[in-house]
Amino acid sequence: MEASIGPGVLGGPRGLRGTGMNGMPDIPGMPGMPGMPPGPPPPGFELPQADVSHVARKHLDVVYANASPNHLLDIYLPDTGEGPFPIILHLHGGAFEIGGRRDLHVLSWLRGLDYGYALVSVEYRLSGEAIFPAGLQDAKAAVRWLRARGSEYGLDADRVAAVGGSSGGNYAAMLCVTAGEALFDDPALGNSEYASDIQAAVDMFGPTDFLKMDEHLTANDLGPADHSEGTSPEARYLGAPITEVPDKVRLASPITYIHKGMPPILIQHGTADSTVPVQQSIEFARAIEERVGPDRFELDIFEGGVHDDLVFDSEENMDRVFDFLDRYLK
Repeated sequence: MEASIGPGVLGGPRGLRGTGMNGMPDIPGMPGMPGMPPGPPPPGFELPQADVSHVARKHLDVVYANASPNHLLDIYLPDTGEGPFPIILHLHGGAFEIGGRRDLHVLSWLRGLDYGYALVSVEYRLSGEAIFPAGLQDAKAAVRWLRARGSEYGLDADRVAAVGGSSGGNYAAMLCVTAGEALFDDPALGNSEYASDIQAAVDMFGPTDFLKMDEHLTANDLGPADHSEGTSPEARYLGAPITEVPDKVRLASPITYIHKGMPPILIQHGTADSTVPVQQSIEFARAIEERVGPDRFELDIFEGGVHDDLVFDSEENMDRVFDFLDRYLK
């Protein structure tokens, strides 16, 4: 499979075959994040929680809206400095139905404190509590809350990058491309006088076009190709099998909203992903290139990488991610 690594034309002179991030050697498939099973989460499964006791300066369980007991966020600050600090807004993964702001995935993003970023990790309503667009409305409400109250915590809410993996990657991409979309800004969640736009995004192996996921998995001889079933995470997220609600699928797909003026986005994916096929990221990047141009995205493809592969959390890759954020938030 061929794709550009970093900015440039997909399949053009910078296209690389069989390489990982920025020309690194092929990276063999590795097991995913410890505790995360392959495929949809089994009933009752919960991701292990992160130990954040080592972070000296933090504000936990901060309420950002009042429509749900899950409208909470955690704020982590660098050990030194008064700020205001640019913000990494972390949206956890978990198939839209499990996970939380303090599960293990937050640990990789806490490394951003050493780079001078504040980390804000957001809890949002999962599909078992409220279906689309509730979770995305929550993420937007968190951004508006940061604009309204962030300065009280030493935060610079005019420098925000949304980041996430899997369903969190979908949310990060949606925040990137949907500034001004009225459907996703619920005034009932508060601070409606503030904007919910962001300045950059990182989408790691997030779905971008639900209706094509089974087609892509079948083409890759990976699977199971069961995203169109009524019990799939996407069906539970949208409230119906995706083939029965194509208009709602379109509304929930980042590829729908690509536009000139969108913030820059870093997209990363592994070729052996049997949950969210790699074409989801490749076609998303291609659509950005065609509609906007090559300067609004960077695409990293990891040969042999599986869903939630440890390579994404590696020190080398996170250094690369923070370098991307530095260019747009500092």
